[in-house]
Amino acid sequence: MLRLRQIALVAHELEPAVESLRTHLGLEVAWSDPAVAAFGLRNAVLPVGNQFLEIVAPARDGTAAGRYLERRGGDGGYMVILQTDDHAARRRRAAELGIRIALQHDGDEYHLTQLHPADTGGSFLEIDEQIGGDDLDGPWEPAGTDWRQAVRTDVIAGIAAAEIQSLAPRPLAERWSQVLDRPLLADPAGGLTIALDGSTLRFVEATDGRGDGLGGIDFRAAPGGRRPPALVAGVRVRLV
Repeated sequence: MLRLRQIALVAHELEPAVESLRTHLGLEVAWSDPAVAAFGLRNAVLPVGNQFLEIVAPARDGTAAGRYLERRGGDGGYMVILQTDDHAARRRRAAELGIRIALQHDGDEYHLTQLHPADTGGSFLEIDEQIGGDDLDGPWEPAGTDWRQAVRTDVIAGIAAAEIQSLAPRPLAERWSQVLDRPLLADPAGGLTIALDGSTLRFVEATDGRGDGLGGIDFRAAPGGRRPPALVAGVRVRLV
């Protein structure tokens, strides 16, 4: 099992970015994790149905997130977070390919594996396992213990795809295909995709001057919902 469970965005200022998601996507904050302060960050996690958007913002100088903001020229996409049911196998796969683990955490009910972006390319890629995570309305540790009360689906109902842009999209897509052990496919428009369980990763050429990174998100539109702008919190938004 491999699901697109969470997407992290990065912003210079947390509150304006959160307000943008509230205003344009109709979302609400479920949780702010005090543990991210150890990385010099503040965050907010907002459910999108039973998936999640997270925003992180630097709380001090000299953070990895701050350097990423400088490198990519402002707010935008940061991390693709996938859910697996076998974290050990995913770690073995990374080791076989010579991919370093940038951050690893093993708790009683949650196993986190963040791969080194210099080895994967594109955006940050994290593959996590939630014990008892087969129930998509059940626990998801990064969202806190009471995330369901914050679900709002007036505008969007789920995350359908993450769009990763690159100056060389094919080699990047091939690398992610290796890492995830999923075939690389061509969509009807000739783009490169990797099918996950219930969602898609799409790889496109970077044409906006911001270089490699998570450039866009496809959301499942809520019936009768309003249409958001094409750019929200520094990422391209498309309704499907």
